[in-house]
Amino acid sequence: MPGDPPPFSPVVTLLTVSRLWDAELSAALKGLGLTTRKYGLLGHIRGTPGISFSELARRSRITVQSAHTAVDGLIRAGLVQDTTAHAGAASTLAVTDAGQRVLDEAAAVLARLDAAFAAALPDLTPALQREFVAQLARRAE
Repeated sequence: MPGDPPPFSPVVTLLTVSRLWDAELSAALKGLGLTTRKYGLLGHIRGTPGISFSELARRSRITVQSAHTAVDGLIRAGLVQDTTAHAGAASTLAVTDAGQRVLDEAAAVLARLDAAFAAALPDLTPALQREFVAQLARRAE
């Protein structure tokens, strides 16, 4: 009937929440000098010290060239170091002490955002969990 709200769509809801979360996360990370992509790359580098650019790109689902560009920015910011012994050798990347501090600050930011979202939308998390489990069950069939 005209004027009635559209039927509930878990997918549209998830996309809307995702966009809201992404905007909040991007704003919070900007204060730390990070983008969402750089935060993810920094996390991968911390999680796998000595990771190569090729592996970093594969895990991040970006090109190796994009990984090089982003990591160069992290190196210039003092958050990552390339521990390669000499030119021409494969790069081995590691998070610096400053990078670890930024990751710790980002974790605190994420915890605050998560708590704020949960408080503002208390029914959302259980609903999304139910939908996620249902999606997994359908895929397993």
